[in-house]
Amino acid sequence: MGLLSKSGSKKPYFGLRGGWLTFWITVACGTDMTLFGYDQGVFGGVIVTPDFLQIHNLEGPTKTATLGTVVAIYDVGCFLGAVFAAWYGEKIGRKKAVLLGTIVMSIGAILQITSYSLGQMFVGRVVAGIGNGINTATAPVWQTETSQLKWRGKLVVIELILNIAGFSLSNWVTYGFSFVGGGVAWRLPLAFQFIFIVILFATVPWLPESPRWLIAHEHEDEAFTILADLEDKSEDDPFIVTQHKEIVYTCQYEKANAVPWSQLLRGKTPEGKGGTKTMRRLLLGCGTQFIQQMAGINVTSYYLPTVLIQSVGLTEKMARLLAACNSVSYLLFSLIGIPNVEKWGRRKMLMFAAAGQAFCYTIITALLRYSEKEGYDGQKQVASASVAFFFLYYVFFGIGMQGVPWLYPTEINSLSMRTKGAAAGTATNWIFNFLVVEITPYGIQSLHWKFYIIWLVFNASFVPMVYFLYPETAGRSLEDIEDYYRHDPPLLVWRDKEATRTGRPEKYSQKEEEEMRRNSSADLGALRRGSRISNQWVSREGARANSDYDGKTEHGEMEEERKEI
Repeated sequence: MGLLSKSGSKKPYFGLRGGWLTFWITVACGTDMTLFGYDQGVFGGVIVTPDFLQIHNLEGPTKTATLGTVVAIYDVGCFLGAVFAAWYGEKIGRKKAVLLGTIVMSIGAILQITSYSLGQMFVGRVVAGIGNGINTATAPVWQTETSQLKWRGKLVVIELILNIAGFSLSNWVTYGFSFVGGGVAWRLPLAFQFIFIVILFATVPWLPESPRWLIAHEHEDEAFTILADLEDKSEDDPFIVTQHKEIVYTCQYEKANAVPWSQLLRGKTPEGKGGTKTMRRLLLGCGTQFIQQMAGINVTSYYLPTVLIQSVGLTEKMARLLAACNSVSYLLFSLIGIPNVEKWGRRKMLMFAAAGQAFCYTIITALLRYSEKEGYDGQKQVASASVAFFFLYYVFFGIGMQGVPWLYPTEINSLSMRTKGAAAGTATNWIFNFLVVEITPYGIQSLHWKFYIIWLVFNASFVPMVYFLYPETAGRSLEDIEDYYRHDPPLLVWRDKEATRTGRPEKYSQKEEEEMRRNSSADLGALRRGSRISNQWVSREGARANSDYDGKTEHGEMEEERKEI
């Protein structure tokens, strides 16, 4: 697809380059995340719809556990989809993975919209979850690998803010249709997600594949062209040549030190001089997704109307209205994260959010304790006051916790592990999402105010966890992060200024400038021939590394070979 150039040949991507090309990639990835948010939020309104509960035989307090499973089984599907992306996503590429996930989501949506039995709804929820799991494991990686350094963090955070927009939209749609009654009240809100599915099918096929994926799979010329198109520069520009060489070198190093899943799952990873701390980086990426889910967000994302009805004592209509209003507040405050994700950095945003959320759950727990205390005169007033702190919780979460846990795994993992690492992080998100969503109805029903203590403790513990263990990734290129882990960094990072500062360390900027000066006078054809030789070396060394784990090429030898190329 494309426009005709003066010579009569078609221009790729309709002739779009630079910022406009990145914009449309963001539209596709953002639509994917909007669909994720809508699909996640819409069921909170569906499960309090009388017609839905009647048709699926979910009415009454004895059905609480089953209702929780109907909601949570979606997360099992998402987990399975993320696992699929971890195993096969790297083989088929970012674009094809997103299209596959969207097709599967379409099938799941149709099954749910047309459901007249609990069994069909279960199947529809699982199938839709599988598609969403594939998409959410892939879209942030695609965005990260096609974004310029100065935009990378902001664009991924924008994606997750669009996730909130989808969540907010679902709350207003279900609230509006609650006045209609009958099957329309829940079937049409579920059908509304096809708007986003159509947008994905209309954009993804003509957009560029990740140049890093192309280089890793020996599509050299296409990768060179896409890098130039994304940066809106010529292919012989020193910056493009430098960037290409760095990606090739990173690919060389990672494939020479690649770790098969069979080794990785047994804890055998390359450490020391030749290693890149694969397992540590994988766990750090998964850890951010664990932090997001165990912060308690889906206690309210899936069940806020239920929480407001059962814990606070509001009517169904008022609970729906407040949930919809809260989603708007959530969306507006999350916008603060866009300009500050690079300015504050990933570490500070996570710690700020966790501390604020711990404070909110402390007040919520205290207020609900008194609202349930027999003989206390102000029960209604303190219960109503807790609503303000549910709203405030979303403010902290939207600013600091919404986007970073999805961004971090795409940055911290190595090139060869990026798809696997992002997918493993997404799988972690969904399996703990399932845990939270499964236990919440029963927890509220049986523990009452004590249920919220769990989320208070978790949030308080996340502040020191991030402070001591998590290196900063803001202001660094993906290749800078590779270089950092090639030099055996310590596990505890809080005393390492290079690891914790927000701005890009000077040594990386100097290295890039020196490389650009050298490449400014280089012959592009020779460099391309060198790149092809490099990737032949990559394939050979990668295969050897996978078959002979202890026979890796040492860093010094690799550096010499790169210089020769």
